[in-house]
Amino acid sequence: MERPQPDSMPKDLSETLKEATKEVHTQAENVEFMRNFQKGQVTREGFKLVMASLYHIYAALEEEIERNKQNPVYAPLYFPEELHRKAALEQDMAFWYGSHWQETIPYTPATQHYVRHLHEVGHTHPELLVAHTYTRYLGDLSGGQVLKKIAQKSLALPGSGEGLAFFTFPNIDNATKFKQLYRARMNTLEMTPEVKHRVTEEAKTAFLLNIELFEELQGLLTQDHKDQIPSQMERLRQRSGSLVQDTTPEEIPRGKSRISSTSSSQAPFLRWVLTLSFLMATVAVGIYAM
Repeated sequence: MERPQPDSMPKDLSETLKEATKEVHTQAENVEFMRNFQKGQVTREGFKLVMASLYHIYAALEEEIERNKQNPVYAPLYFPEELHRKAALEQDMAFWYGSHWQETIPYTPATQHYVRHLHEVGHTHPELLVAHTYTRYLGDLSGGQVLKKIAQKSLALPGSGEGLAFFTFPNIDNATKFKQLYRARMNTLEMTPEVKHRVTEEAKTAFLLNIELFEELQGLLTQDHKDQIPSQMERLRQRSGSLVQDTTPEEIPRGKSRISSTSSSQAPFLRWVLTLSFLMATVAVGIYAM
């Protein structure tokens, strides 16, 4: 793919990343998992899965941020008190998975791929970290707040915010102003056109890693649903069988006939005919005797 010429690229890094990632950003929003989420079609199991993945991702990202916090290629963007999510996600893991969450939370292959990539960037290409912090933290302060409301309503979560600490930024009073500050800091980073291009491509990679994750999670949820169908069908068959047994008439002992409702309804008429016949016979005998 031909690289864009420096003069054709927007001057500010924040604007460069915004323009360059529009298409892949739209792709990420239209993955089935995210479409369902935005429609409020999110299950507890699906939400637990994505939150566990986010814990692993932010633990890796923030480990690499700490490693590079004094590196000039990242230092101006170091806002641990305002942005870092690991501690909040630990609270959420305890809520969703219990006190022993560290032993039980899932760690899917796509999540592992994402984590390995973050560690590789932090160790070998720290100048690319900005691409990941841009896509993650600014996304959390924007669309993430919408997802929080959807999850709270769809999953009937308490209004106190339990289980949703990840989406809460208590040290940011105004998200809009903070995002402006963050973008301004991004634009102070000194980088050559070559490095800017690599950062731009890395931002696209960040979105692709998220797409891979969302597609995997949707596949896991779909497979889990399919696995439940046989057991559900078996329960339905058992329930159907019990209903048939409950409605089966009692077995009639051998040698006895079944009396129908029609026969029962004809019994009074037969008694009347027999009585009339008896009376006529009596009168006839009396006449004959005379």
